[in-house]
Amino acid sequence: MSTFLVTGAKGFIGRALARRLECTGDSVIGLSTADGDIADQATLKPYRSSEIRHVFHLAGRSFVPQSWNDPIEFHRVNTMGTLNVLEFCRERRIPLTYVSAYLYGQPMQQPIREDHPVVPNNPYGLSKVQAEMACEFYARTHGLHVSIVRPFNVYGFGQDENFLIPTILRQVLSAGEIEVQDLAPKRDYLYMDDLVELLLATPNAPSGYNVYNGGTGTSLSVAEVIALAQAEAATSKPVRCGQSVRIHEIDDTRADIEKARNELGWSPKHEFRDGVRAIIARMREVK
Repeated sequence: MSTFLVTGAKGFIGRALARRLECTGDSVIGLSTADGDIADQATLKPYRSSEIRHVFHLAGRSFVPQSWNDPIEFHRVNTMGTLNVLEFCRERRIPLTYVSAYLYGQPMQQPIREDHPVVPNNPYGLSKVQAEMACEFYARTHGLHVSIVRPFNVYGFGQDENFLIPTILRQVLSAGEIEVQDLAPKRDYLYMDDLVELLLATPNAPSGYNVYNGGTGTSLSVAEVIALAQAEAATSKPVRCGQSVRIHEIDDTRADIEKARNELGWSPKHEFRDGVRAIIARMREVK
């Protein structure tokens, strides 16, 4: 049995990862905001003597619109918090997996490979780029083994309702109509179970510094998402579009996942329709 430390263990991705690790019989040290500020060195101090095989670092601020209102806090938690975790791993020589984000801006080609230039287009993305730079520095300077996972658009049961998929599914199941701001943007949607399997594969990554995309290689527009969701829910509600385009909106994102496939033996197993069907079933169970 191995012991893993998961920061952000009460978050959307962290909960799923911790459950999956526990199901395999491993021991999980889960850290959340209730255990302290991830940017404070005192938060990790109690675990310096623990025999930890690997650290999964997920703690951070993630809701992009909020980052425009409080960029300093996003930088403090996401960047300085990652530095704190890196120092903990450096001192103990513990390999690290850092869950980053989509950082490629308006892509120059599709699908998007990991060597595409990073172009943060919001304060949240900027804080993630800075955290990645710190990871690369620790790998290069201190010989720390670090894997970065850049999920494109993750969805699953229990996601914050401020995000697109939960917003659409809630309206599909309970509202008289479906209202969104823009039907056009296309995204590469990765089901939570597939992301967790990718994270679990990273401890077996090659030594050094590695970056992996988390996606499916296909993209869907908001209009297509609504149509698929309605098909799975057997509804045909009217759709109203606010014709409002977000600041710095990106037209389309599609991940190249060959690196994760070749180096980690990972590939997603769920079609978008499968994931939506599972979420709808869970939502109906808890009503």
